[in-house]
Amino acid sequence: MIPCIRHAALLCLLLLAALLVNAARVQVVEAPSLDGNPANRRPVMARYAEPRGDIVVDGRPVTGSKDTGEQLRHERTYTDGPLYAPVTGYASQTYGTALLEHAEDPVLAGTSPMLTPFPFWYDLSRTRPPGGNVVTTIREPLQRVAYEALGGRRGAVAALEPSSGRVLALVSSPSYDPGLLSGTGREVAATWARLNAARDQPMLNRALRQTYPPGSTFKIVTAAAAMDAGIVTDVDAPTGTPDPYLLPGTRTVLPNEAKGCGGASLAYAIRWSCNTVLAHLGVKVGASGMLDAVARFGFNDTSLRVPSAVARSNFDNGMTVDRLALSAIGQYDTRATPLQMAMVAAAVANGGEIAHPHLVDRTTTADGDTVTQHVRRTYRQAMLPPTALRLQQLMVDVVDGGSGSKAAIAGARVGGKTGTAQHGVGNIGTPYAWFIGWAQAQGSGRPAVAVAVVVEDASANREDISGGGSAAPIARSVMEEALREEERREEERRGAARPGQRNGTGGPFGP
Repeated sequence: MIPCIRHAALLCLLLLAALLVNAARVQVVEAPSLDGNPANRRPVMARYAEPRGDIVVDGRPVTGSKDTGEQLRHERTYTDGPLYAPVTGYASQTYGTALLEHAEDPVLAGTSPMLTPFPFWYDLSRTRPPGGNVVTTIREPLQRVAYEALGGRRGAVAALEPSSGRVLALVSSPSYDPGLLSGTGREVAATWARLNAARDQPMLNRALRQTYPPGSTFKIVTAAAAMDAGIVTDVDAPTGTPDPYLLPGTRTVLPNEAKGCGGASLAYAIRWSCNTVLAHLGVKVGASGMLDAVARFGFNDTSLRVPSAVARSNFDNGMTVDRLALSAIGQYDTRATPLQMAMVAAAVANGGEIAHPHLVDRTTTADGDTVTQHVRRTYRQAMLPPTALRLQQLMVDVVDGGSGSKAAIAGARVGGKTGTAQHGVGNIGTPYAWFIGWAQAQGSGRPAVAVAVVVEDASANREDISGGGSAAPIARSVMEEALREEERREEERRGAARPGQRNGTGGPFGP
């Protein structure tokens, strides 16, 4: 009897050892493949088991989480979803994440090891810390003014603080409510299909992901290149450019919408947007010089992140001379995002330097402790400081007595450049109306804002082409609000500095 018991005990011991070996195989060897198996629902369930961290604008969350009580427990919610969609993107249980929801997903989802001093504890316990928060640089008043000024027309607005690179407003129109994509089921799928099939492309982030022919606004880049290269040393001196101008190597005549462009100075050409003068200067700078110049502004950069990815703004390499002339006035294959053109305006306003544009000021834990803090850094030195100073005055002349008069703001120094980009075969397509500019309050040591506006459905008349009839008033509204915002914050700072007086701005996430 004892031998039988021994044999049975040995068999049980072997079976136990086999179970332990198999458990080790599953838990250690096969764990990565099992975790990644599409049939494994546990990672997805764990992802939505806890509320997602928030995206914050001006001290207030513009996102939230809703407890559905279902297997995928927490759904994303949005406050003023269409207003902030170009900033937040969406976080969908069906379609994944986009924009800030994607770029900052590790912090928002609670998977970033920086959220806790003991990340290994969460690895061992298979839990995660609460999702952190992303504090943006967006200013709610500017965002709302820009959105309302577009009024549902196809277009975009990008506004920057030139000295720091903070993105103050980022608007794309028409927009959509990302909360409609948060969950699962037929309704979400139908909404996704409808939004993607819509003719107006509401899910397209026109401020960051769409490039347009920049038209005459690009003349600021060409003017900077000509001055930096020493081709223009006196902006008031005649350039000797004929009107009309015959594109080099062709029989094609480049006309002007403005009058008086024959032999005009650079100052006159910028003020009234003479095509011939800037095309001729682009040819004199040459292909190599123009490529170097546009690269200093950020064109042809595929790596720009804010931290959401930004589409590459294009200036062709290896063009014939006639195409170079057209490219120098923002035509041919030259294309730019609204953010890129806001960076052009910011370069002029900030003495030639472009601070790296950024949407995120800092990230925090759920308790508000800082995880990361943005550190200002230079993106490019776009032009020499003396060139920037001269261009500042030329852009001021555009607004004070030229084609951009509709952007003027009483009591402020405003510089700008209008433009309409023709497109389509034979330029028969509806033109895109552009305005880029910057504004500085009287007595202030630096400009408060640089802005770029593009409106896709502008009327193709002379008023919109040279007077900024569609885009300039939108830019003026944004710049006015930026100046008011600067004044309010300055008053708050002065109030906080007085003894016994508290600063009541901001919220749990700071001002």
